[in-house]
Amino acid sequence: MRRVLPVVLLAVACGRGAEAPPPVAAGVTLAPVSVRALDERIEATGELRAKDSAKIAAEVAGRVTETPYEEGARVAAGTIVMRIDPERHSLERDTAAAGLAEAQANLVEQKRTLERMRGLHAGRVASQERLDQAETAAKLAAARVEAARAQLSMAERARHDADVMAPFDGVIAQRFVSRGEFVQPGKPLFELVALDPIEVEFRLAERDVGRVRPGVPVEVRVAPYPEERFTATVTVIAPTVDPTTRTLRVRGELPNSDRRLQPGLFARADLGVSQRPAVAMIPEEAVLQRADGAVAFRFVPPDRVERRVIRTGAHDAGSVEVVEGLSPGDRVVTRGHADLVDGAVVEIRNPDGSLAGDARP
Repeated sequence: MRRVLPVVLLAVACGRGAEAPPPVAAGVTLAPVSVRALDERIEATGELRAKDSAKIAAEVAGRVTETPYEEGARVAAGTIVMRIDPERHSLERDTAAAGLAEAQANLVEQKRTLERMRGLHAGRVASQERLDQAETAAKLAAARVEAARAQLSMAERARHDADVMAPFDGVIAQRFVSRGEFVQPGKPLFELVALDPIEVEFRLAERDVGRVRPGVPVEVRVAPYPEERFTATVTVIAPTVDPTTRTLRVRGELPNSDRRLQPGLFARADLGVSQRPAVAMIPEEAVLQRADGAVAFRFVPPDRVERRVIRTGAHDAGSVEVVEGLSPGDRVVTRGHADLVDGAVVEIRNPDGSLAGDARP
């Protein structure tokens, strides 16, 4: 123990007097958050949509007897595209009409009987009971007429619906049944789409909302015709901005008389150039993509950095707009920030790697 004790005391004494080494400063390059005018071309992506599209279903039961048009055929509104056993529905209509005529004739007879009973009752020949029976029979005959009239209306509607018509001008995109097939009400028969005009739907960032209004022309490009530009006219602007994406839904209409443009095609919409006078910009290399979004390191004098989550906007010539998270005049790290953490000590260097003379703004 006598030999060990001095060594232990010496170690304790050395531990008390030792100081932690200063943190190693990371060499970084800075760039300011600048404010400048920005000429930005407003472009958006979307897709082409049919102006009207509907799956036409059967409204009556029966066997499909006629399909005069094939897929891809153009039809006008009111054209009979398919027939569902019109002969049987015509017979049902005629039967209902005959039933109505019979009910009306019976009503006439019951009314005559009632008038006769009233005369006999007034002359004390017929009893009150017989008069009541005649009145009840006349009321039942009138109710049967109304029921027969409703039955005829239903039969006439069924006969009308047996001729399946196109509700609007369009093209038969797909047919779901064939001739001879028995269908029930609700069974899809064919799909009809309107292709002229056709619509383009796209979304704009909220900052560009003021640039669009109904009637504004929009240049549209699609992949099948890369060298062509189609002109659409804005027709619909959504009344609210999507709170998740901060975008606004816009719809435009463009002529398509030759049917070259088809629903579902990817489209690029170009609304021209937007001139913005004061936009905060930083170099693109200052932005890091992390799990919580876009990140930049802001220099905090005299020798530390602060991690900031930012929201970016437009890109232009190697710079990116800062919408949130930084202010004009701030300085951000553009090099040496790959391994930085919030509050790290840094050493400012020039772009060539030499030590900068002044770390203060």
